[in-house]
This record gives sequence, C-alpha cells and structure tokens, in this order.
Amino acid sequence: MFVSLKPLKVVAVAAIASFSAAGMNGVAYADAQLSGQLSIGIQGSNPDENAAIANGLFLYALFQGLSGDTAVLQQLGNGNTASMTQGGFGNFGIVEQKGDGHTASLDQSGNQNAFGLFQFGEGTTGYVSQGGSGQSGLLFQFGF
Repeated sequence: MFVSLKPLKVVAVAAIASFSAAGMNGVAYADAQLSGQLSIGIQGSNPDENAAIANGLFLYALFQGLSGDTAVLQQLGNGNTASMTQGGFGNFGIVEQKGDGHTASLDQSGNQNAFGLFQFGEGTTGYVSQGGSGQSGLLFQFGF
C-alpha cells in the first residue's frame, strides 16, 4: 500500500508558518537576558568519512600554522576554559574558542582518532569523549 506524504508536508509547512507568524509579534520584545547555544555535530560513519574529516582537520591546522602538534588549544576572548586529554597513539584534537565564557573538554582514548571542537559567541559548553580507534568528528557551537 502506497501512502502519499504530500498532504503531511503541506500540513507541516502550514503549521511551521503559523507558529512563525504567531511568534513574530514577540520578537521585537525579546528579553535582554535571553541566552542559549546551538550545537552542530558531525561524525564519520565509515572509514572514508572518518579519513575525510581527519584530513580536513589536519589541513585546517596546517593553514593555521599549527604543525607537529597532536593537541591544539586556541582561545580568543575572556573567561574561557578548555581541557584535552589523549591516550593511545596517533590522536589529533583541536579545541578553538572565539568569544567569552566558553567551556570545552575533549577526551580521546584509543588510537588514530581526530576531533575538532569549535566554539563561537558567548557561553557555550561542550564535552566530547572519543573512544575506539579510527574515529573522527566535529562539533560547532554558537552561543548567544
């Protein structure tokens, strides 16, 4: 039996539009204390994707002038906290914080892992634990 999803898509779009229109009146009066964060995580799901992410991180570090290090912490701002621990061999990690009040932790165990944790804006919190071998990923966080 075949069921068309088109009516459901139309209903979903209409619902989103109505919620958006209803919320537009309150946007101009948003509380000045409003804060939060948006996090976007990317993780390789097979060896080719893991290699692509790892190679991208290596190239990023190379173009930033960071060569030969297996752990890179960069902070530009005030009140930022970052830690990185690595076990095993061949692990590579980047924690980059731009803005104020960020907290980050990257723990890598196993072998040949690569991860980049990038924080922008204000007041984001990110904890990453990477185990196993040959894993890779990225976490982008935007604080407001």
